[in-house]
Amino acid sequence: MYNILITGFAGFIGSSLIAGLKNKYNLVAFDNFSEVSNYDIKLQRAEHLGISSPENLQQHGGAVEAGNTTYYYADLCNVEQLENVFSNHRFSLIIHLAALTGVRPSLQNPQAYIDVNVKGFVNLLECARKYGVNDIIYASSSSVYGSNTEIPYSEDQRTDSPISAYAASKKADELLANVYAHLYGMNMIGLRFFTVYGPWTRPDMAAYIFMDAIHKGKPIELFNEGKMIRDFTYVGDVVQSISLLIDKINDGTKGKNLVFNVGNHQPVQVMDFLNAIEEKMGKKAVISYKPIQPGDMPATNAISDRLFSYTGFKPATTVQQGVNDMVDWFTAVNAVSQL
Repeated sequence: MYNILITGFAGFIGSSLIAGLKNKYNLVAFDNFSEVSNYDIKLQRAEHLGISSPENLQQHGGAVEAGNTTYYYADLCNVEQLENVFSNHRFSLIIHLAALTGVRPSLQNPQAYIDVNVKGFVNLLECARKYGVNDIIYASSSSVYGSNTEIPYSEDQRTDSPISAYAASKKADELLANVYAHLYGMNMIGLRFFTVYGPWTRPDMAAYIFMDAIHKGKPIELFNEGKMIRDFTYVGDVVQSISLLIDKINDGTKGKNLVFNVGNHQPVQVMDFLNAIEEKMGKKAVISYKPIQPGDMPATNAISDRLFSYTGFKPATTVQQGVNDMVDWFTAVNAVSQL
């Protein structure tokens, strides 16, 4: 029986991935519903996945079933809770998405990012080693490219100059993956995500901030005059990329330590992304221009040739199509909340 463990099921990508895989595999998932960021939407995503009382999951004392997915409350930093998950199931693959996210918050609380993203990753790797799980797909980030000025980014470029604690934690994960691949023969696949957006997006990300501000008629703080360049990548394309990587693992195609860019390879200025949201919402934004923030990268742009060569797929959803789907979701959620 092919069981997949997904960490961070209440997160943006995690919840989207479960929705995309739940009819194909037996899934086990955990989350700790961290209140550090985006707590309310995590509860909403969990309810959307069929967990009727996500706030009671921690008190349940065991697993909660919804469809063919088994959900746990577990924290990466709590080894006993991780052991509880691993001891109750035999996993063929781990997809590790749980993390503290965001560049700017990591500047204010770097210790938390190291605890969760680095120490927590080691805890997970140790459980995987102990329980014989050799295939792991894990989330990295385009932030690892840091101060690298060679655009577009390819996986062969140097990533030894991170400019935020978040970026450093993700680079540390890539280094740890190499260690475990080398020492213990694990098959590690790291995914450098580029500015993922879409339905159920994080409230701390620009896409949600823009929609919410336009909806409420509040000013938007637009950094660097909106001239930041981002490789906006639709979450459905991320799910498709991971699904195809799972297929490769199932077919027996495995590399000891692989890293892939997962980006739309069609970067746009943040101002153009905002304009697409304005057009779909039928309302102009109120803009307050601000200078570029510490830790922000002026441009991100992915070369996705390695992913295409390996899976035959490149993320290609246009910004207009992705924004339309995202705004439709945002509008529907706000219509329900106002009933």
